[in-house]
Amino acid sequence: MIRPSAALIRSAIFLHRWMGVALSLLFTLWFLSGIVMMYWGFPYISERELLEHLPALNPDTVKISAAEAFQVLGNKEQPSRVTLNSFDGRPVYRFHYGRDEAMVYADDGSEQIEVPHAMVRRIALNWANAAAHGVDPHGSSPREEEITKPDQWTVQASLDDLRPLWKYSFPDGFEVYVSSVTGEVVQASTTRSRLWAYLGPIPHWLYFTPLRIHGREWSNLVIWLSGIGTVASLLGILIGVWMYSPRKSYTSAGQPSSIPYTGQKRWHTIFGLFFGLMACTWAFSGLLSMDPFPMNAQSPNDAGLGRISNALRADHVEIAAFGEKHPREALLSAQNFGVKELEWSTVAGEPLYIATSGSGDSLFIPIQGAPFREFGAQRVADAMQRAASPTPLDIRELTEYDAYYLDRNREKPLPVLLVTEKGSESSRYYVDPKTARVVGSYNSGQWISRWLYHGLHSWNFPWLYNHRPLWDIVVIALMLGGSSLCVTSLILAWQVLLRKAAGRA
Repeated sequence: MIRPSAALIRSAIFLHRWMGVALSLLFTLWFLSGIVMMYWGFPYISERELLEHLPALNPDTVKISAAEAFQVLGNKEQPSRVTLNSFDGRPVYRFHYGRDEAMVYADDGSEQIEVPHAMVRRIALNWANAAAHGVDPHGSSPREEEITKPDQWTVQASLDDLRPLWKYSFPDGFEVYVSSVTGEVVQASTTRSRLWAYLGPIPHWLYFTPLRIHGREWSNLVIWLSGIGTVASLLGILIGVWMYSPRKSYTSAGQPSSIPYTGQKRWHTIFGLFFGLMACTWAFSGLLSMDPFPMNAQSPNDAGLGRISNALRADHVEIAAFGEKHPREALLSAQNFGVKELEWSTVAGEPLYIATSGSGDSLFIPIQGAPFREFGAQRVADAMQRAASPTPLDIRELTEYDAYYLDRNREKPLPVLLVTEKGSESSRYYVDPKTARVVGSYNSGQWISRWLYHGLHSWNFPWLYNHRPLWDIVVIALMLGGSSLCVTSLILAWQVLLRKAAGRA
């Protein structure tokens, strides 16, 4: 190895020292909060929770059909999606147009437009389940507050069009936010989930409200801090390697030593030689999480494989195709299923009602014939081959997660069908044969995101990710090693500042 000049080493040490002074506390917080984030995230409402909080649909309350409800809107454009579920305790049709949505009640055909405060309060109480959260239904009430600006739990830009929000705080610490624009519950949290958020995602993402509300400035700050941290870590690695002497040419406590330092500097060098590379790649992959340059370029094969998704689930709903079967009949045929939501869809060219229970299970109800639970791999594969014709497809079943379709909580469905064009794996679709739904995808343009971001930041390599608690042990050990490196840096930074302050005094 060519040893650099003494002046270059001194310059590198100077830069590394002052970068460490500036970033040691932040890096310590990043590593420790990273451990918390392995198990706790930022509070949010999942689709599963939305279903669980809905009442089961009662066929007797569904008086009008989707076609009749659609006429109420006077809209000639076919919606991208149609669902029937509940709103404020009543059955309601939801007609989706991208991010926009129109609602018509299924019991009397009236359109849902206004959201009075009494409705907002009712929805919040129903969601919170008053008895379970310490509310006396005969008198006492939760504390309510109008939130016109983002607070710590509603800083997401996606909520801007839904403000003002009404926040309801219950005696046991449960909090729920309801939009005064749509009447939908947009956030819910407990004392416990908020505590873990303060220890995990908030310091890790720098998700502090005064900073996060300025989206561009927040993004730029995280990018620059991650970039400087990457350079500081890289300099530390180079300095450690340059200064390390395999022949033990240094002396420490009267004994030959490979490292020319004592005390905290010695420990810092040792930890840096072991964990410096991990700290460097972790800071760099954290930078990539902010997407400083496009990471999800489209593969040339995506257009062809995209036809598969549309063939399995049409991108719009032909409401007239469901005229022969009233949704009330569909619900009656699935009355023992506990239907929380009914969806209108065309699957593999066939119009079907898709009933979903509170547990997320699906039941398919054809216009003609009996309901069924699964499509089956062969039926789904045939539909995809027809859609891709004349391009031949390679379709095979996966019973385990692979490098591009994986889930450490093992919640994504298995088995799935892996679909690629014959002779090429630059684009991949993962299709659930039970529901004929695309549940994952990957193209070669996402390589940076997959490996340099997710791979290096979460260590979600299949050989490790699929074997828990091995993944937990390895990642926690690395996080603790990185934390130890940062703690020694923090101590050294404090010593440097004390010396500077004493010198000035």
